Amino acid sequence: MGFVQASWDEPLIYELKHTAPIKRWFDSVEIDINSYVPSNLIRGENIELPDLPEVEVSRHYTRLSRMNFSVDLGTYPLGSCTMKYNPKEMITLRDDARWLHPLQDESTIQGALEIIYRLSKYLEVITGTDRVTLQPAAGAHGELTGVLMIRAYHEDRGESKLRNEIIVPDSAHGSNPASASMAGFKVVTVPTGSDGNVDLEALKVALSKRTAGFMITNPNTLGLFEKDIIEISKMVHEVGGLMYYDGANLNGILGIVRPGDMGFDIVHLNLHKTFSTPHGGGGPGAGAIGVKKHLIDYLPVPIVEYDGKQYRLNYNLPKTIGAIHGFYGNFLVFIKALAYIEIMGEEGLKEVALRSTQNTNKFLDLIRNTRGIEIPYDPKRPRKHECAISLKPLEKETGIRTLDVAKRLLDYGVHPPTIYFPLIVDECMLIEFTETESDENVEKYASILIKIIEEAYNNPQVVLTAPHNTTIGRLDEAKASHPKTMALSWKMFKKKQSEKLI
Repeated sequence: MGFVQASWDEPLIYELKHTAPIKRWFDSVEIDINSYVPSNLIRGENIELPDLPEVEVSRHYTRLSRMNFSVDLGTYPLGSCTMKYNPKEMITLRDDARWLHPLQDESTIQGALEIIYRLSKYLEVITGTDRVTLQPAAGAHGELTGVLMIRAYHEDRGESKLRNEIIVPDSAHGSNPASASMAGFKVVTVPTGSDGNVDLEALKVALSKRTAGFMITNPNTLGLFEKDIIEISKMVHEVGGLMYYDGANLNGILGIVRPGDMGFDIVHLNLHKTFSTPHGGGGPGAGAIGVKKHLIDYLPVPIVEYDGKQYRLNYNLPKTIGAIHGFYGNFLVFIKALAYIEIMGEEGLKEVALRSTQNTNKFLDLIRNTRGIEIPYDPKRPRKHECAISLKPLEKETGIRTLDVAKRLLDYGVHPPTIYFPLIVDECMLIEFTETESDENVEKYASILIKIIEEAYNNPQVVLTAPHNTTIGRLDEAKASHPKTMALSWKMFKKKQSEKLI
């Protein structure tokens, strides 16, 4: 419930005619609701809201929270560009930051502009780029921004019709080819070699005068560092293409090597992944983009600049792709990322990469010789921040799939990793502990996984019917995701039940 007041004597009322406290207020000032609101927008009946004491509401949501697994309860090693653990001190902000308005005069928001500027400068140093924009609202949004800049760059040279291809590895995140397609490019996929890196011979074949750019993350989705990245950058640049860095895995090399030094022209970052900004529930996020000097003029506007005395928003970039987000970006996200960087410092950020790499390789050593588990693509090579393992041998020998093992993990109080991604690994588990898990938790997770593999061979039914210790048992995943049978609320459930859809 609520109302918007254009001025004191001309309120705009929505769905409140029969809400007693508001109605009494309107009665006292003798305002005729019907003269301000179209009749089709006026509610004819009382709102059906439960009448409950506050304590009952609190207990309800507390009970629901205990039914759901969270990082506060146990290890949550989702691989890929997912949210990592967020230190609690990052979540608290001063109330005054929430009340800033994007249409305020620049002179009244100097502190906010300074935060954006300082964070941008930190990210420039961290990535090895010359200018950073924080305008994109999420990771995939940042990708689209980067690809639109690639398109604008080639259009400016009169080559937009010729350069119509973006190359991606077959291990790429799905948002890479999706972003390239949205920007009007044809996507060309190159395979992964036996060493887990881009197949250079295949890349040579794919490169041509049609190449607009190459999108790649490093370390890649297998957790392996692309050791030929300097050679790859040289190859792409020689045919006139641009190098795009997907920063989903930057925390695997943070503070040690920089994408800009590897030859990347455009560098994308997930502040929610690498710099501890909460991103649960789909947002808000920030997909920062850093570029080299030759691409600065193509950045979305505005960008924040500082003349030594005052911060200002600069809309005057002659070749800009235009604004790609309402106003500047998600400001509260920037505060958290800036605080995290300044708390961690140079050595602390470097420790993120070292510790996460240590956790990954410790885990691999613990499960390396377990029957039913295979480490694909040169198993002896060290991994970085994450690792992909295959349960294809287990599936062949017992019929038990990765999904079954994932469900069983929940019975032991830990969360499954990302499964069935990357697609180039059969029966894949993509595991990323990040730097925040202790040695003891890594050891515990490995021992649980090994125990479940043993169960699969000795007592397969207990795995096939898992989970057993959770509030809700195994769902019919086809029905749970089908529009006709999906029920996202109690009212929806009752309606579909009455229609005998569920």
